[in-house]
Amino acid sequence: MNTAALTAQRYSFSQWRTYLAALVFIAGNILVPQLCHLIPDGGLIFLPIYFFTLVGAFKCGWKVGILTAVLSPVVNCALFGMPPVASLPAILIKSLALVGAVALVSRKMGFSFWSVAVAVLAYQLVGMCAEFFMDFNLMHSLQDVRIGWPGILIQIVGGWALLKAIEKW
Repeated sequence: MNTAALTAQRYSFSQWRTYLAALVFIAGNILVPQLCHLIPDGGLIFLPIYFFTLVGAFKCGWKVGILTAVLSPVVNCALFGMPPVASLPAILIKSLALVGAVALVSRKMGFSFWSVAVAVLAYQLVGMCAEFFMDFNLMHSLQDVRIGWPGILIQIVGGWALLKAIEKW
């Protein structure tokens, strides 16, 4: 069993450390989007709301990932109005798809650059399909790929690099 899977087993909903870990990743998902929103269309370009969900799910497992995936966009919306309420369903679907993809990929492939890439591409594919069936607008459903490709690359490369840097923690 790989170290990521061993780490993830130590987190359960009955332990305070699960909520503390989620709080750290949620804080990252609140601070980084605020910085990105200083740039016009920064949220659409860099997709920052998913970054720490990816890292949290890989590092601490699906339980921390779910808490981060759900609470990050909801808290951001409540405090700052971003993402807009109308965008919450699609963002929540993508965030939860990301956690599911990380759980599945890490179980099958362990942790590597390629497992991070597969998880990111898998959640993007699920998200595109979900967005298409929500409004039947192909251009809208492809927005993350058309506009947010820098964010996808940052998630893959930056997510892997951060996870590699904190691997021993």
